Amino acid sequence: MIGKLFFSVIVLACGPALAQPGPGLDPKDIGKAPVDMWTTYNGDYSGRRFSTLKQINQDSVKQLSLAWVYRLNFGEVGAITGGEGAAPVAATPSIKSVPLMVDGVLYFSAPDHAWAVDARTGRERWHYFWKTTGGIHIGNRGVGIYKNWLYFLTPDDYLVSLDAATGKERWHKQIANVRREYFSTMAPVVIGDKLLISPGGDSLDVPGFVEARNPETGDVIWRWYTTPRKGDPALATWPSEESAIAGAGHAWLPGSYDPELGLYYVGTGNPNPVLAGQSRNGDNLWTCSIVALDINTGKLRWSYQVSPHDTHDFDAVQDVVLIDGLYKGKPRKLLAQANRTGNFFLLDRVTGEHLLTTPLVQGLNWFKGYSANGQPMRDPGKDPTVPGVLVSPFSSGTTNWPPATFSPKSGLFYVGANESFSLFYLTDTDARPQGYGAAEQSVGVVKSSLKAIDYQTGKIVWERSLGKGPSGPQSIGAMGLLSTAGGLVFGNDGVGDFVGYRDTDGQPLWHADLGVNSSNGPTTYMLDGKQYVLVGAGDAIYAFALQ
Repeated sequence: MIGKLFFSVIVLACGPALAQPGPGLDPKDIGKAPVDMWTTYNGDYSGRRFSTLKQINQDSVKQLSLAWVYRLNFGEVGAITGGEGAAPVAATPSIKSVPLMVDGVLYFSAPDHAWAVDARTGRERWHYFWKTTGGIHIGNRGVGIYKNWLYFLTPDDYLVSLDAATGKERWHKQIANVRREYFSTMAPVVIGDKLLISPGGDSLDVPGFVEARNPETGDVIWRWYTTPRKGDPALATWPSEESAIAGAGHAWLPGSYDPELGLYYVGTGNPNPVLAGQSRNGDNLWTCSIVALDINTGKLRWSYQVSPHDTHDFDAVQDVVLIDGLYKGKPRKLLAQANRTGNFFLLDRVTGEHLLTTPLVQGLNWFKGYSANGQPMRDPGKDPTVPGVLVSPFSSGTTNWPPATFSPKSGLFYVGANESFSLFYLTDTDARPQGYGAAEQSVGVVKSSLKAIDYQTGKIVWERSLGKGPSGPQSIGAMGLLSTAGGLVFGNDGVGDFVGYRDTDGQPLWHADLGVNSSNGPTTYMLDGKQYVLVGAGDAIYAFALQ
């Protein structure tokens, strides 16, 4: 594989001149199924990460080979610079951004950086470098695009708008205060004339919120707080308004959208303090919840909490996937999520009605069972204790932020998952604990696998064990996935191979050794009659096409 990579880079360096940028993206095209473009984080608004392309299929995939490689350029030389800071922060070597592709150009990001790259050759068009004032640089999920303008969030909590053709900055707006220990990682979502964003943070006194902004000016249109305020009945799930305001619940990832209902669906994060719950008795709405917001007003239509009074960092920000299909023989508008808690949830997305909850893995022990509406019932005996308590799964969850996928062709929902254990120790016994309030010691991962779920029953149809390293099972579990009409699911094997799996049984049909596991959600697009499959791994993006 190393030889192939070197050969491809040399050939492409001598290739044709870069194609000229197109006329820009009509916002009406963002919701369309991805074919010759990939216009938003999950390809379209459904969150399914499914492509109707099938040039690369179960028969032809064996002829898939490397088309080009782009290694992230973090250098200041030649970069377009902006920002409020004076000095750069060390670059994050792993790409978590999902590249968007519009008019033959790829757009993607990393903390403090954004790039445009030719989608045919992998040649860099421009590089934008933000000089930061600080913030936690754990990753960046990607950019949003509206007409000829790009948007991304910085670790020090700015929304930056760039000219897509040149990379020059149009404006930047502060969305939160990094001195309060907010930090921002999500990919903005463009819906009509609104730009949906949310910051993040795990410190006290950093209220969580989702907001819509004007993509022309960056001004706020509406804001919805992820915890209730005075006068809201949900405030009864907190000891006080003060504890609710400090309760966080940040929406770290982009949501999904149903244009017929006008509802934006998004998962919220954990409450604060993160692991010590003695200062916030109650269910702590709307943390660890799936919520439906009116796209025009930002008002809450319904919510469903997956982990009431969470004390293990089990948020609900994993992708919410919209499915139009049968349930018990009747067509319904559905919403599915494979959740960090180790459970698969299926809801009616019109009303929020719970339909089913099933475990993703064996060995879950953090809850006592399921309530009448399918919520895991908290087991106080599994809250962190001073001597320590054994909990499954660990705080990273059975799955995490890397996106799952649903294929309407196979009717299966695919997710990477692990079976794991940790010891949770209460380190702050004060009535008002600070920070996390507890510590965690991972015991290990028993098993990691790629799973296919029948969404109508929640049952595991098949699972494919992921590879084992020299020290035992890898903790990879969660992985970015893509399904296609060619009958394939693209993901990894846990030990550095990018793999094309058969969607009906998980049989590997093709693989490429990248040396490290894929680190973002794979994408696919058609250009000049050729289908490409893209994936990020470490500090590089790899593009594959048929020979």
